[in-house]
Amino acid sequence: MISDFGFPIVMAVGMGYFVYFVYQTILTKVDPAVNDMKITIIRLIDQLRLLDQDMIRLQEKVNTVLEMKENEKKSNTPTTSNKPK
Repeated sequence: MISDFGFPIVMAVGMGYFVYFVYQTILTKVDPAVNDMKITIIRLIDQLRLLDQDMIRLQEKVNTVLEMKENEKKSNTPTTSNKPK
């Protein structure tokens, strides 16, 4: 074959087949896997957003409880300005 067409022509055809084979592999195997990964990433992002919202709610609750405890301590301690002289 090389003697009939020459080395550059045979290599060009071989490279063309290689490009075709890689392109078909990408279309049949890699592209569906990437689409599945996109769906998985979207699900994970949604779960992350939900967890972030839960963390914000929990932090607000903790802040409220700490504020209430601080206010309770302030109201239970006598002030020095109210003492008679």
